[in-house]
Amino acid sequence: MRIENLAQPAMKMFIATLLFLCLCIPGARTLSGAQEGQSAPPPATADQAHPSPAKSRPLSFEERGDIYMARKSYEDAVDYYYRALKQAHFADAALWDKLGMAYIHLQNFRAARKAYGQALHYRKDYSVPLNNIGTTYYYQGKYGKSVKYYQRALKLNPESASYHLNLGVSYLHMKKYNESVEEYRTALTLDPNIFGERSAFGTTIEVRGADPEYYFYLAKVFASLGRVDEAVHSLRRALEDGFKDRKRILNDPDFVKISQEPAYVELMNNPPVGIKD
Repeated sequence: MRIENLAQPAMKMFIATLLFLCLCIPGARTLSGAQEGQSAPPPATADQAHPSPAKSRPLSFEERGDIYMARKSYEDAVDYYYRALKQAHFADAALWDKLGMAYIHLQNFRAARKAYGQALHYRKDYSVPLNNIGTTYYYQGKYGKSVKYYQRALKLNPESASYHLNLGVSYLHMKKYNESVEEYRTALTLDPNIFGERSAFGTTIEVRGADPEYYFYLAKVFASLGRVDEAVHSLRRALEDGFKDRKRILNDPDFVKISQEPAYVELMNNPPVGIKD
């Protein structure tokens, strides 16, 4: 398998973004039956899966693939998922999705999309591969295409906070801030802990870099939901990165909602000095 060498900065960006975006793992038999649209827990190690030698049995190809995925040995995972698919006569949608996941980690996005396409061939109502195809396009900077696939995934599963969050991230990179805000707000409404669960809040900050407009809108989302600390944190970052329109902040309906909160008042009375590159 040939993996193209990426420049060091691009590799760092890929790793940071990979932590952020919500790739979805199918509810496979060996992964505690996770529901569609939710990330499954990490695969058990061989020892965890078989605590008693008396009850041991040979691991299936799929289980071996899961273990190699957990160990980040993605080429080995590809090999064993293929073996498992051959045993299943290539008709297992969840296995195709797992193969696509391994290819994403190898940054072989074309192969990943082919695997996800096969998953959809065998199960047309499967939203997980659609979400993950969107993510392959996101990694390649094709945000318009990623939006289309996230939207298709949401048609099948509109209650997925992960899909809304991913769609919001793509809108963000397209500088469609209003659309991004709405998707972030929906994701947080469906799952108030979506940022914390994915370690997404900190990683978003790393990925975006200095973008005061983004942090202004992110602060609006948190303020509209009454999450004062997070709103103030994001607004402070916007000001540090050079957001200068104080009147726009003071007159914004979302910030008016938290205008009497001590943390907000303190920030407005003592704004940080913008940090210059």
